[in-house]
Amino acid sequence: MYYIDTSVLAAYYCPEPLSNLAEKYLLSERRPAISQLTEVELASAVSRKVREKEFSERDGLKILDAFQAHIGTSMYTYLILDSRHYRLARSLISRLSTPLRTLDALHLSVSATSDLELITADKRLAESAAKLGIEAELIG
Repeated sequence: MYYIDTSVLAAYYCPEPLSNLAEKYLLSERRPAISQLTEVELASAVSRKVREKEFSERDGLKILDAFQAHIGTSMYTYLILDSRHYRLARSLISRLSTPLRTLDALHLSVSATSDLELITADKRLAESAAKLGIEAELIG
């Protein structure tokens, strides 16, 4: 099973060049995993796109509603963050060997503790995962 990060979800729900690849990953796996973090980050990404006039507020709300509907129909395996994820994220960042950002470290910790391959469209995150020995695949 895959753990899908926010960059892939954003590509799936918001039309962009990687949308077809994101769809391939989301639909090829039965109930790919996401977390509370991806839910919050997707809302932030959609909000930014609305503010930057990439699409209308109405379209932004439709995207968020579709995502919530998919969560409600169990399209995804929904993972809950707990203290072990934060401890591992801190440990990953504390290695001082990658440009890992806080929320990306949390994504890596969720995928690693769940023994799931991370699927991302974020090159820096994929490179950090490789340096840290965490299984990840970069799409795009």
